[in-house]
Amino acid sequence: MFQLTDRVALVTGASQGIGEAIARALAEAGAKVVLAARNQEKLAAVLAGIEAAGGQALALGMDVADAAQVKAAFQKATERFGRLDILVNNAGITRDGLSMRMKIEDWDAVLSTNLTGAYLCAQQAIPSMLRQRWGRIINISSVVAQMGNPGQVNYVAAKAGLIGLTKSLALELASRHITVNAVAPGFIETEMTQALPEKAVEQLSSRIPLGRLGTPADVAGAVVFLSSEEAGYITGHVLAVNGGMYMA
Repeated sequence: MFQLTDRVALVTGASQGIGEAIARALAEAGAKVVLAARNQEKLAAVLAGIEAAGGQALALGMDVADAAQVKAAFQKATERFGRLDILVNNAGITRDGLSMRMKIEDWDAVLSTNLTGAYLCAQQAIPSMLRQRWGRIINISSVVAQMGNPGQVNYVAAKAGLIGLTKSLALELASRHITVNAVAPGFIETEMTQALPEKAVEQLSSRIPLGRLGTPADVAGAVVFLSSEEAGYITGHVLAVNGGMYMA
């Protein structure tokens, strides 16, 4: 296991699914974790679980699409822990529909949360990382950002935008020993996929060379690695966690 002792990490969308798994894995590796999401009830449950396992965490209600809320949450995080070493931009929403009928409100909502939200969080995290000349920014993209997906033009555009954001920030921040990488999960077992009929899951699995859907823990393991000292010479990279479904 990679060690993150005394590091401070902030994870957006940490109340459930992949974000919760990432937060728990970072805490298990020794990091102090700031849990950020809109659903404070679910955040409280994740916080209790981390603390019960002996970890340190702070739960903050935050909508990443609201610049004022983002700024206030990052201030509270640094007041509590004194620094920020790791940022995981995981928060995301979907508003699916065919492009010819998609409402502009659904386009804007997805881009604001999934892409602009990541930019706002990075902007708040970077000053602390610059001062300490060390940092890790990890953006959770998606396999569909690389291969496309019908009915999700807003989501795909936002997740592809995260890859561009990752590469540009990596170039801007490398001289200060701050790495910026993306993780691109494939189909992962979450509440969304659990609601699918068994036949649909079988069809999805048949498209994956490893023969199964991924788990939140699969994604969390990749994030812990990219957060570690051992990944210090990796930046601007997109790490695919998709079971071989898409090979760039």
